[in-house]
Formats: sequence, structure tokens, C-alpha cells
Amino acid sequence: MKTILVIDDSALMRKLIRQILEEAGYAVEVAKNGQEGLDAIKASPPDAVTLDINMPVMDGLTCLSHIMADAPVPVVMVSSLTEKGALSTFEALEMGAIDYVAKPGGTVSLNITDIKDELLSKIRSALRSRVGKTKGLRQRLKEQREHVVAQAPKREKARRLSKAKAKPIDGIVIIGVSTGGPGTLEEVISGFPADFPWPILVAQHMPSKFTKVFADRLNKSCAMNVKELDRATELMPGTVLVAKGDADVKLIRRKDKVLATSVPSSPKFLWHPSVELMAQSVGEFYEEDSIICVQLTGMGNDGASAMTDLNKKGARTIAESEESAVVFGMPQVLIEMGGADVVLDSSDIAQQVMDWVY
Repeated sequence: MKTILVIDDSALMRKLIRQILEEAGYAVEVAKNGQEGLDAIKASPPDAVTLDINMPVMDGLTCLSHIMADAPVPVVMVSSLTEKGALSTFEALEMGAIDYVAKPGGTVSLNITDIKDELLSKIRSALRSRVGKTKGLRQRLKEQREHVVAQAPKREKARRLSKAKAKPIDGIVIIGVSTGGPGTLEEVISGFPADFPWPILVAQHMPSKFTKVFADRLNKSCAMNVKELDRATELMPGTVLVAKGDADVKLIRRKDKVLATSVPSSPKFLWHPSVELMAQSVGEFYEEDSIICVQLTGMGNDGASAMTDLNKKGARTIAESEESAVVFGMPQVLIEMGGADVVLDSSDIAQQVMDWVY
């Protein structure tokens, strides 16, 4: 039987999360702050941890830093659906947390059962994850951010030139990503120059209150211009559009321009923003040989079918390798369906895309 350690300062939250996990067949231990959590891990290492962010004595981020440094185990953050909560959550993901669950009602959420299925799904995913994968990724991201900061004047000049020279779009890159994705996506996007000639469209499974914060963070750390897709937006060179959370993304045509737009989430698809729907829609507006599909870390199979169909018609496709994926689910399904042209570590994906584009 797998053991889950629940670290949360709220007695009610500990009780509710414990009940959900025990009903699912897990053994559960609890701790009311980060220090108690570290002591519990040292005494008897659990198979996974759920970790609150705001706690007395020792907060969740401090606790997480010790866990990752001293006794790495899969950690799922439990955070509030606020901008502050989103910022802390992305910091936790960069530090090594596998995923997060957003409390639907704030710090103490009486309706935590509303996210029961999501919590259990992410716990199962965390138990299958590769915790050690994040250490090298964090170092690479640190180096990339330092490079972007050093190149800031050149980056802004390149962005202005790219916008001024906006030319007809020859093709498009689409990226699907889920569990373990924020750090991996940052690594991939950071590999492109500011004047990359194709637009990039991203579907990252994420709540709507998180996607703008996420896009803003990417924009600061990447050379390309990164924005949340919150309205109908023309697809432009040198621009990354991150689909708005809790919704789906489709392409539309206005006069002679192709735009991406956010639409209400479709009940036909399990995950949102749906990678499957995004790929299907892109296939309706672009010739297949001008589409590059990238399937990154994530649980499930979202996007695998549509990307495979595009690949059979001439689109080029990349699946992230098992060696670099935090969760080898979505890429594995794409490979098994025969829809991946190449299988690459996340650190090599941007270069492969550029080799195809230039």
C-alpha cells in the first residue's frame, strides 16, 4: 500500500484530504506545518506528499526546498486560486514539485471534494513520476534565464524588428503539455530566438487564473514574445500564445488573416485546454507539411490521436523522450500510435524544430 503524507496547517483540510486518499486505498500520514512534515519524512519516507503553501513555523516553499535537497519524493502542491497562489505554485514547480491542485475555495476550501478526481489523478501521476529529472532541468533553466537577462537589449530589438517585418506565416508550431509541463515548456520555448519566423501555439492543462501568470513568467524568461490567448489574436512570427485555462483554443479566419481564439471548453474532451481540439483546428487552416507538433510531458493521451492524423498527412512531430519527461504519458501514447517522427529529450526539441523551419 502506498503512503501519502499530507502537510497542511488546516485541521479541516487535513481531514478532508485524508478522507479522499484513504477512500482511494492509500495509507495516509499528516503534518500541520513544514517542519513536522520534514520530521515525518525523515522518520518514515512516504511515497508521495501533498503540500500546502501558506503555513506557520515553516511554509510550503521552504519545506519543498528541503525535501528536494535532502530526501526527494514526489510532491503535489495544494494552492489557492489567486494570483499570489499562482506565483508561489510556479516557484514550487521550478523547485521540483511534480504538479499542483488548486483549492476551489481559497486557503481553507470546504468544497475540496470538487477536485477529488483531479487530486487522485495527480497523486497517481506523481507516484509514477521521475523526481530526479527536475534537478538538471532547474539548472538548465537558471542558465537560460541568465542568458536571456544578459541579452535583454538585443532581445527587445529583435522583437521590434520581428514585429516591424511581420511577413506571411509559412507554418505553425503547436505544443501539447500537461503534468510536469511548466518547467519543461519554459526550457523548450527558451531555446527559440526572438525572431523565430513561425508562431507557436501552446495548450498546457491549467486553470484560467494560472495561465496569465504563467504566460507572463515565460515572457520574462524567453526571447520570444509570450502572451496568454485571452481574445482573438492574429498568429504572428516570434509570438507564443498560451491557451487560456479552463477553455479551449481554435483557429478562425477574418478576411485574409488566421487568428487563434479562446472558446468555451468542449464536453467532448476530457482535458482543457484540449490539445486534441487545438491540433484538429490547426489542421483545418494549415497545410500539413507546414505544421510541427510537439508532445511534451503529461499524463493521459490528449492530442495523440489528432497529432498522429496530422503526421500521416505530412506534419512533422516530436515526442518528448521517457528519459526527460517528468510523466511519460502523452508522449508515450503518441509514439505507440506511430505518430512521432522523432523522440527527443526536452533540451534538444527547440533545435530540432529550428532545423526543420530554417
